[in-house]
Amino acid sequence: MNEKQLLRRWATGAVLCLTLAQSPYVITGAHAASGPLQQALDQHLSAQSTARLPVEGFYQQHGGKPVWQNLIMVEALVSALNGLEDDGLTPHDYAAHTLLDDFRISQQAGADAQARFDIQATQSLLLALEHLSRGKVNPRDVESNWDIPRPESRYSMLRVVHAVENADIKSAFALARPASTEYNQLREALSYYRHLDTQGSVPYLAGRDDSLRPGDTGNDIIVLRQRLALWGEANILPADSSAYPMIGVQSASIDRHAFDADLESAVRRFQRRHQLQDDGIVGERTRLALNTPVASRIDQLRVNLERARWIEPTRTSQPQVWVDIAGYRLHYVRPDGQHWDARVVVGTPRRETPIIHSSISHLTVNPSWTIPPTIMREDVLPRIRRDPGYLAQHNIQVLSPSGERLDAETIDWQRPGGIMLRQVSGSANPLGRVVVRFPNNDMIYLHDTPSRGLFQREQRALSSGCVRVEGVLEFAQMLLQDTGSRYQLNALLNSGGSDQNVHLPQRIPVALHYLTAWPNTQGEVEFRDDIYHRDAALLRALSGTV
Repeated sequence: MNEKQLLRRWATGAVLCLTLAQSPYVITGAHAASGPLQQALDQHLSAQSTARLPVEGFYQQHGGKPVWQNLIMVEALVSALNGLEDDGLTPHDYAAHTLLDDFRISQQAGADAQARFDIQATQSLLLALEHLSRGKVNPRDVESNWDIPRPESRYSMLRVVHAVENADIKSAFALARPASTEYNQLREALSYYRHLDTQGSVPYLAGRDDSLRPGDTGNDIIVLRQRLALWGEANILPADSSAYPMIGVQSASIDRHAFDADLESAVRRFQRRHQLQDDGIVGERTRLALNTPVASRIDQLRVNLERARWIEPTRTSQPQVWVDIAGYRLHYVRPDGQHWDARVVVGTPRRETPIIHSSISHLTVNPSWTIPPTIMREDVLPRIRRDPGYLAQHNIQVLSPSGERLDAETIDWQRPGGIMLRQVSGSANPLGRVVVRFPNNDMIYLHDTPSRGLFQREQRALSSGCVRVEGVLEFAQMLLQDTGSRYQLNALLNSGGSDQNVHLPQRIPVALHYLTAWPNTQGEVEFRDDIYHRDAALLRALSGTV
């Protein structure tokens, strides 16, 4: 190497040294690599070996050096922690309100305090990552029948450390939160409603003896327009409206006192998003939904963001069945990516449909129905006692525990003992023509029903726990076709055989979830009734201290 090359290399090195010396991050790292702070940090980390959070793993990925010894870094962390309100989480849980003061105090108090603060800030980061990735609340603490494993952490520690080293804490949090479109849409909705909650009040729609209908006029129509605008229907406000300026487009041509066709369309959209009959008439239930406080919707979104964090992510290329219990819908994503949806009937509040993750294994064609013990005890036995002819009228057989047929007239129906009741297959059988089965501890399945008129109701929590599916014959045929089965459903149905079990060549994942706020296919968040009264307990747990 000649003298000219040596001089050039020396100049490049000098410039690099000057640049690094001016960087607050590198100053910190250089200072941290040796001396009292590094020694204090090493000592404190050695005491973290049994900690619940992976503190040691974080520092190992960072070369064992301190991280939070620079004001810019701490400010970036606090800013990102405060942003977790849009995830429905509480920044106080991660000491966002004290970290800056604690940092300043530690800088004046010596190496040991600085090391303790560094670990404290790392714990805040890791706890937030844990809550974003798996939920703050353990679902078993609020769901009595929850038997699904919580999802594993969704993030790479190495990628988190790289984001932190770039002072980009928000990107680190993005690695941890669920990546689903629905989660992001819920999060955007919560941000919107939180902003609404700071904007002041809109009048409530007063109660009336009669309903508001298309063609009506009056001052109530003005309030109706304002309430609908509050919930996102911006185009039905007149240009001189004093409602929220943030709402958006307004029209000078609107007669604010008239219940016109555009207002009717807005009412119908609102009704569909709130699980109401979309008749365009503002009756009692629609008025109550319109008058719901913004704070209540914020709570509802927070609760369902937490539930979304409990849901194990699925591969988008994999066929899957998803039952939206509170939304009364079944969604089937077929192997070719096509979506098939159907209305469902779910369990009543007394006999709730549980949350389940399983895989569809087989169909039962022309099923008989062995009446579950609870239904037999609470529903069927009282009817038999009132009318001994009930069994014959409904084609119900009496069986011994081993399955032998018994004479109903020999049974003491006040004390029947250990018998079973089985309704034979046929048009009146509550299971209909086909049952879709999957292993679970609650004996829950998807099935047909002769009571098809129930699917026309808006509120469909009407079953004894199992899920009745509208169009289940079409669904069953798709399952056979999509898994490569050699069977055709029509041939099986017409064969005359009872209780034919047809196993699918390939199992299809199925999940049953309870969500009281969830985006529809248009990306609009729908608000549902809390039919099982689960939201309050989860909200209390979510709002509690860690």
